[in-house]
Amino acid sequence: MVKFANEKSVQEFKDLLGGLQKGDKKSKFKDRTDESSATQYFQFYGYLSQQQNMLQDYVRTTTFQRAILDNHGDFVGKVVLDVGAGSGILSFFAVQAGAKHVYAVEGSCMARYCSELIQHNKYQDKITVIKGMIEEVELPEQVDTIISEPMGYMLYNERMLETYIYARKWLKRGGKMFPSQGTLYLAPFSDEGLFQEVCNKANFWYQSFFYGVDLSKLRGEAYAEYLTQPIVDTFDPRHLVARPVKHSTNFLTDSEESLRDIHIDFTFYPHTASQVHGLAFWFDVSFEGSQKTVYLSTSPSEPLTHWYQVRCLIGTPLFARPGQPILGSVTLTSNKRQSYDVKLKDAPGGQHGDDHQHAGSEEPLLPVHRQYPGTPGAPDHLPL
Repeated sequence: MVKFANEKSVQEFKDLLGGLQKGDKKSKFKDRTDESSATQYFQFYGYLSQQQNMLQDYVRTTTFQRAILDNHGDFVGKVVLDVGAGSGILSFFAVQAGAKHVYAVEGSCMARYCSELIQHNKYQDKITVIKGMIEEVELPEQVDTIISEPMGYMLYNERMLETYIYARKWLKRGGKMFPSQGTLYLAPFSDEGLFQEVCNKANFWYQSFFYGVDLSKLRGEAYAEYLTQPIVDTFDPRHLVARPVKHSTNFLTDSEESLRDIHIDFTFYPHTASQVHGLAFWFDVSFEGSQKTVYLSTSPSEPLTHWYQVRCLIGTPLFARPGQPILGSVTLTSNKRQSYDVKLKDAPGGQHGDDHQHAGSEEPLLPVHRQYPGTPGAPDHLPL
């Protein structure tokens, strides 16, 4: 007979057996993700400090709780799946709303802390923690409702939305998903200060006698590198020079494949004469419950969240005249670093468009961002 010192040892043994039983078969997640990227990703979300950063986002946490409690009819007596449960906060909200049982699936070592919180709050008969990725684990039954917080910067970064959509295999016909739909917004902006700040960084490489070394040969490469890095920050919405264009994804009906390559055509009509320095991005999600629809927005005109907004600069600013259309497109191409490569093409109406490539970073957990006094904690991971 095998004896274990405590429940933690029992769970670790179960995890080990589960891994051996699965063998080397690749899941959808592993097939689309570099191993090093996945390791970084799960290590990062295994830190309590990162969970705290998200929990302390008042807008995020309050909106999720309100969406669940205000739609208690979708939870009372229901079986619920929490995808990427993290600390388990959404699972707790589901139980508060009357859920019969919640399966909290978490791939990082945060699963252990989640279990500890559940036991400490005496919810172990209501919430079952399953350590692993939803693409690899098995649930004992179909569920009535799926809850998750799968949004990254620019909505799609981290590619967790594909995981969220994959989880529909466990959803009963007519079941609910919280959130239900996500919408990405993009609009041209004018910010000479930001543009000059980035250019000045590249000007370091103009030096022809840096400790006796001429660096100027690399100035062009440095300029291109700085200008193709998305910037995660917040900004005054008065920097926007036209109404936004939007692109929506329905989590209940759209396929995983539809998120691999996302193409958005746009036509903007500037409301003032100005230099356009790039495109700004933000998103919102809707929780379309049986009783009420609740919205979570990351717009620059709304209270700040830990998602901030994202801006992509263009190398040569465009001069925009009032009413003159700016035509172009944005293409997001998924990569194996749980991110996207972004290609912008824009030009005033009637002119040939310029391409601007914004490559996904090789270090997806170390953000390029600008921090402002009095804002929430630094962005939690690189946008693209």
